Formats: sequence, structure tokens, C-alpha cells
Amino acid sequence: MATIQVFDPALCCSTGVCGVEVDQQLVSFSADVDWAKQNGAQIERFNLAQQPLAFAENPIVKGFLERSGQEALPLILVDGEVALAGRYANRVELARWAGIVQAVEPEAAKPAGGCCSGSRCC
Repeated sequence: MATIQVFDPALCCSTGVCGVEVDQQLVSFSADVDWAKQNGAQIERFNLAQQPLAFAENPIVKGFLERSGQEALPLILVDGEVALAGRYANRVELARWAGIVQAVEPEAAKPAGGCCSGSRCC
């Protein structure tokens, strides 16, 4: 199974439920990470404010920050390679990277027009 590493920007917490305003993207991503872990995914998260050495000691992450700056975070590595930058992954992406077979795909992952896209295959 793949190892997924998430390099978050400087956050007070990883859930998005801290501070004055709730960050819905972080809430959704945290729930998706929990779901993926419950299904066997190996996911590590690193917060720039709390674990700066993890950013400095990883040459891929360090180079990314030097080129793009911390405004370009989050950065997601899968088995040490850049998989996504600038936004958080959704559940379908986490499942794909972790090799989790989903019983039912979420509606957002289905092609427009349903399973058949108008081809009368259903």
C-alpha cells in the first residue's frame, strides 16, 4: 500500500474546526483522511507551524517551497512523489492512491449523465 504524506500550510489545527471561522475544505479533508485510514491507508500529515523540520528535511518539499512559496501548500506526496499541490485531495483521490476499492463511488466521481452518459448501456 502506498504511503501518502500531506504537507499542510501553517495551521492552528488540522481539522479546520479551530479559530473563528470553520474551514469546510479542512473539515471535509480530515473526514476523508479518517475514512481512508479506517480502510487501511497509510497517511501522515505535517503542519508547517508545528513540524517545520519535516518540510526542511525533505528535499522534494524543500524545493517546492523554494520555488512556489508556502502559499502553494498543501502539497501531497504519494510514495515520495508529488501527487497534488495547491488543494486538498478528495476521497476518490485518496482511495486511488491508497489502493482502496470503494463499494460505491460518490456522485461527484461519476461522469456527467450517469453511468451510461446517454449511451443506452444500462
